[in-house]
Amino acid sequence: MAMEEVSNKQIVLKDYVTGYPKESDMEIRTTTLKLKVPQGSNAVLVKNLYLSCDPYMRGRMSKPHGSYVDSFTPGSPITGYGVAKVLDSDNPNFKKGDLVWGMTGWEEYSIITATQALFKVEHTDVPLSYYTGLLGMAGMTAYVGFHEICSPKKGDTVYVSAASGAVGQLVGQLAKLFGCYVVGSAGSKEKVDLLKNKFGFDEAFNYKEEQDLNAALKRCFPNGIDIYFENVGGKMLDAVLLNMNLRGRIAVCGMISQYNLEKPEGVHNLTSIIAKRIRMEGFIVGDHYHLYPKYLEMILPCIKEGKVTYVEDVAEGLESAPSALIGLFSGRNVGKQLVAISHE
Repeated sequence: MAMEEVSNKQIVLKDYVTGYPKESDMEIRTTTLKLKVPQGSNAVLVKNLYLSCDPYMRGRMSKPHGSYVDSFTPGSPITGYGVAKVLDSDNPNFKKGDLVWGMTGWEEYSIITATQALFKVEHTDVPLSYYTGLLGMAGMTAYVGFHEICSPKKGDTVYVSAASGAVGQLVGQLAKLFGCYVVGSAGSKEKVDLLKNKFGFDEAFNYKEEQDLNAALKRCFPNGIDIYFENVGGKMLDAVLLNMNLRGRIAVCGMISQYNLEKPEGVHNLTSIIAKRIRMEGFIVGDHYHLYPKYLEMILPCIKEGKVTYVEDVAEGLESAPSALIGLFSGRNVGKQLVAISHE
């Protein structure tokens, strides 16, 4: 019997990008695929259900330059985090019908060989799409950055930039649950309202409306900042350094304001790090996935009891993926940006 072939729509990076990425840097291509994995390949074949759009992917669109993530290959499908269903498996850890999250392709079907980056979805009483964010990489990033890197204490003052995004919205809620005073910044009135009314931040401001970020932070933190969860970099980091307290901690998660610049912006207040004995530490979530079971144990009850909430911005259909990804860099998304390819 002839093996069934299906058409497979893919999002392909045309060439390396400089400056701001555009939708035209990607194209839609259709190929065909056999719905079977080669024997002895140890691979799994999946049908992709949801794809995650994340700021770190911008670095992967550039020529290889010693970044912490490998560059995409022009002419090949983009890869990223996603949620998928196993259709066929040559791997003892996964069987047909399993739901998984991890690294997959921006396409309808993927053959995944790097199965060490795949996690089985054990809890299906929460929205499956959460595994692109709250219960996936973004959730782990918030958890590790706040709890492991920032060494929080009850009563600490915490500042989160890009606070309504995939990671920031959760950092704020974790900090509130821990008994901290939390302020976030975002780039629109709608996002600031979300921070205050949905995520329970104590205070929030629209950074685009502030002439002077240093003054804005002094207003929100009259007694200074103990913990800064850094998602933005550049001018924001510069202003934060002036407002950090003695022995403050900065977890450096991302610097989205710098990703599309040809030359990074200078940061001038770095002597604050000495004067205030600030600990500033960068981290990569992939180094901490051994903590995932511990994270789930903590977060699942919080979701079910309504102590943690999560806002998603869902783009429909694989065709909408390039535009959804590009939108991250102008702050078009409200909450976690993802793409729904198939709602099964």
